[in-house]
Parts: sequence; C-alpha cells; structure tokens
Amino acid sequence: MARSALAFDYGLKNIGVASGQTITGTATELAPLPARDGVPDWDQVSALLREWQPQVLVVGLPLNMDGTESELSARARKFGNRLHGRFGLEVIFVDERLSTRAAKEEAAERGHRGNYASSPVDSIAARIVLEDWLRANSDHSG
Repeated sequence: MARSALAFDYGLKNIGVASGQTITGTATELAPLPARDGVPDWDQVSALLREWQPQVLVVGLPLNMDGTESELSARARKFGNRLHGRFGLEVIFVDERLSTRAAKEEAAERGHRGNYASSPVDSIAARIVLEDWLRANSDHSG
C-alpha cells in the first residue's frame, strides 16, 4: 500500500522538511521551517500537513556516534511526540547520525558556502533521512 510521508530534520533554528512516498521511494526537499529554540510555528506545520496529506511523519534522531541519546535527540523526540499529539499521525523516529554531514557535503557540491540562512542543509538532511526510511519501507523492495 502506498504511503506518503513528511520528514523533519529537527534543529533549534531551522527544522528541515522533505516529502516522499513509498511507491517510487523518492523524496523531495521542501522549505525548512524556522524555529525559535526548537519550537516551530505550529500553524505552518499544520499548513504543511494539509498541503501534503502524509500518512506518516518521520523525525530524524540525532544520536551520538555510540548510539546514545544526546540532548538534541531528546528534544527531537519531544518534537515528534508533539507532532503525534497535535495531529494524530504516526511518527517514526529514524537514526540520522550521518545525514547532517552528508547534507553539508551535498550543499557544498551545489555551491553553498556557509551562508547558513539560505543554506538548504536542513532540508537536504530531512530528504536523506526520508530516503533511508523509504528504502527500508518501499513498496517494491526486495
């Protein structure tokens, strides 16, 4: 069964967003959500969910390299729990340990040079996390 998903790369200043679905296993970056100390404008989140109609929400968990939770991963988990509580959608947490590094490399390849305000790193990271999840959950895997 086809499922559409929105992924979030949680951050304190920006929350990266990507959309994808299990039929093609592909994901697309969307504009990141600005956040104030990790709190998004929930009206913007609601508008995103209305527009994209996802069946599942994927939230990247920034674990430490040894797999333990960091303060940021605890906050990302809280963000995911709030998404579930507010919107009633299934929330899946995905290990995103290497996605930020890969996203920074990809942004640099695209010519972004550290102007973080206009950098796509957060949404690239969300797309990478979502693509990993889609690979594991695609309709045509195996």
